[in-house]
Amino acid sequence: MDPSVLRDRLREVVRGTAPAGLPLPAATGNRARSFDDLGGAWRETAAGRSFVVSRRVDPDAAHGSQSVRMFGDRLRLAEPSAMLVGANLARAPFLFFDLETTGLNGGAGTCAFLVGCGWFDEDGAFVTEQHLLMDYAGEPAMLRGVAEQVASAGALVTFNGKSFDAPVLETRYLFHRLTSPCSGLAHVDLLHPARRFWGSTDEAGCSLVALESRLLGLRRKGDVPGFEIPARYFHFVRSGDARPLAAVLEHNRLDLLSLAGLTARLFALVDSGPAQAGDAKEALALARVYERAGLYERAEASLVRAETLARDTMTKIGALRGLAMGARRQRRFEEAAGHWRRLLDVPGCPATIEREAIEALAIHHEHRARDLDAAKMFALRGLEAGTESAWGDAVRHRLARIERKIVSASRPLLSSSPLLLPACDSPTSGSRTSS
Repeated sequence: MDPSVLRDRLREVVRGTAPAGLPLPAATGNRARSFDDLGGAWRETAAGRSFVVSRRVDPDAAHGSQSVRMFGDRLRLAEPSAMLVGANLARAPFLFFDLETTGLNGGAGTCAFLVGCGWFDEDGAFVTEQHLLMDYAGEPAMLRGVAEQVASAGALVTFNGKSFDAPVLETRYLFHRLTSPCSGLAHVDLLHPARRFWGSTDEAGCSLVALESRLLGLRRKGDVPGFEIPARYFHFVRSGDARPLAAVLEHNRLDLLSLAGLTARLFALVDSGPAQAGDAKEALALARVYERAGLYERAEASLVRAETLARDTMTKIGALRGLAMGARRQRRFEEAAGHWRRLLDVPGCPATIEREAIEALAIHHEHRARDLDAAKMFALRGLEAGTESAWGDAVRHRLARIERKIVSASRPLLSSSPLLLPACDSPTSGSRTSS
């Protein structure tokens, strides 16, 4: 195309007189009507006006099988446990945070068109404020509004926010040469502890929607699928029709409230201790949380409960291994050996963990219990567990050392037995008889 023709067409677009076939941005009147469809209002920021949709969920309202007030009460009582779960500096007030973006894979071209923030007020109600990007020119104003909101938070709480939400948002702040409000703020990403406490082998089984169904008893009806959300926003940008965005806003609000409910449940469990663990997986995850925090007695109690409740091989083995290593760390070597032996008796023990237990028992009997026969037995069992180069060489070296010790221990010491001289004439007994 001739550059002069392209320049003329661009001028026509800017003036609002684009030729047929080249779509114009949505008319101002359509955008004005969209405000009523979404129930939001303009808010002044240092960079201009930003559109915000505010909602308040009553404390007595149900979210699944529980009330909003219960979420808030749990969160308030278990506040100190936030530091154990995800961030050492996490403190109240907690700001629940979730983005809806123009792409699901991140990257420099991905824009956050909806930033949802939620928190509990003094009455126990759950308040949400959703910052909506009405057009791309308004992004700096929206980002300023979000920054003012985040400034009052003691910690951010997200679901996969460290890997997705925070990087996407920080990229947009950098693009506009603004300071990201997320930098330096404590951030609890619930995805990773949720996988440890409630995850399944199927990754979809640890999505926010799956967890809210399983743990909070919530069944969404008519929810917009996540993959459809960017297309709805692009439709709004092109046409000014905000009606498809109403379902996106509702989806985001439900995500925020479910995130708050799951966070409250997790913090309360960590605060209450292993007695409140509903199954072995929760107890085992609790042990890991306490161990990282240096709370070894609570970690051990959690492992005992996990081993007691375990119904599957890997959870039972994980609990016994944790007990063995904890006892060894506290120099309770006989107790540690007992846990390693019980671990070896579990059917289906993986080869790597079996070798670890065999090696630990061989070392214990050789160097601590001084039972060389038992040490040799475990060394031989180690050879049965594998003979490949590194493992086999180490086991053979240990076995040879143990056998030398056994031989040395069975050989009588010269100093403890009578000195036997050969039968011969004493040089002082007399002279030999000459023939």
